[in-house]
Amino acid sequence: KSSAGLSLLFLMSTRPGIVEACLQDQCSLEYEEVNSLVLQFLESMDGNQLSEGVISPAFYAQCSVLQENVEYLKLCRLGPNASSYQIHVFQLNFDDAIEDIDTIGDEEITTSQQWMLPVRSLDGLWDSLIYEANLKEKLLQYVCTSLQLSSCGVNSNIITWNRVVLLHGPPGTGKTSLCKALAQKIAIRFATRFSSIHLVEINAHSLFSKWFSESGKLVMKLFSRIKMLLEDEDSFVCILIDEVESLAGARTSAMSGSDPSDAIRVVNALLTQIDQLKNFSNILILTTSNITGAIDLAFVDRADIKQFIGPPSPEAIYEILSSCILELSRANVIIGQCTLLNYHWLEQMKEMEDEPIQASLVLAEIAKKCEGFSGRKLRKLPFLALALEVSETPCSLPVFLEALRCAVEQERESLQSLDK
Repeated sequence: KSSAGLSLLFLMSTRPGIVEACLQDQCSLEYEEVNSLVLQFLESMDGNQLSEGVISPAFYAQCSVLQENVEYLKLCRLGPNASSYQIHVFQLNFDDAIEDIDTIGDEEITTSQQWMLPVRSLDGLWDSLIYEANLKEKLLQYVCTSLQLSSCGVNSNIITWNRVVLLHGPPGTGKTSLCKALAQKIAIRFATRFSSIHLVEINAHSLFSKWFSESGKLVMKLFSRIKMLLEDEDSFVCILIDEVESLAGARTSAMSGSDPSDAIRVVNALLTQIDQLKNFSNILILTTSNITGAIDLAFVDRADIKQFIGPPSPEAIYEILSSCILELSRANVIIGQCTLLNYHWLEQMKEMEDEPIQASLVLAEIAKKCEGFSGRKLRKLPFLALALEVSETPCSLPVFLEALRCAVEQERESLQSLDK
């Protein structure tokens, strides 16, 4: 093998495994106790019995303390041996978002929403998002590198990073969901490093409303509150600015308005506040845009990562639809054999006549017909298939796949009629 190939194999064999342990709501154990129990469980297991994903409780049935206190164990990455595992213990928060409301004249404006992470409403979101080329892992590694360099005291004037990520692409591709899922994953992976982790979602449309003359004050008040959170070095803050192209919209409005200086002042105030936040090491700014060409260039220049998020590929579509089928099977909406093969195996096995292979091939054909659909649309298709094409549930997988095929064809026809 080439030296590059051997190096890759060596890296894969030496990377630590990763396990996430979600505690029950009523768990009273210390995180260190759970960490030790999970490590003992891993040491008792034959490595060949483990695979990535949620670990069946049957595997740790002998450990009653684990069963009573852990909601689930998830193996995120296999490691070479039990002692190599990083174990991340966390407990989900049930609180709803806190709204930040300001008053302008007689109007109340919600400028932001704030969650304490990790939160129950975002549990499982990371795994439900399917992208190509290890996109999620790259974003997570970006955060880890940022925190590592900060911990090492690297001078950010020499090695520059702004802690800003920009995800751009067409609507419905999961950009906002990915930002929230990344914030949730950070909260899980760094639960012992930070005493509190916050997600603050800024309502860009509220900041750039008709009240331009007051918007500058809104920006200052909002970021003043964010800075108060950041001053606690034991806290970490993820800021989400959705549809950041509103910045460009504000500049356009400024050019045509009666008092353009107000709008320009608001945009500049926001950019100035973002610049000031990079002095804090415990922050990540996540932004999205549906209109790539409309993003303010002054903002684009501040982003460390500018990642395009497009419609899913046939492989990703297949995986998304597979996950929907598995969920319907878990809920007994689809009954009987529901085994689906990995997309990469289908080409080699397509001549075989086993039921799982044939069902997988049918799903792969349906996935090809969904090309160009957004992730949002794909996850609606199973519902439409059941609602419009299945007369009675529960149903078998072949019946559901035929209904799904019909739903896809109807969706195509609907889109074509709208284009006329």
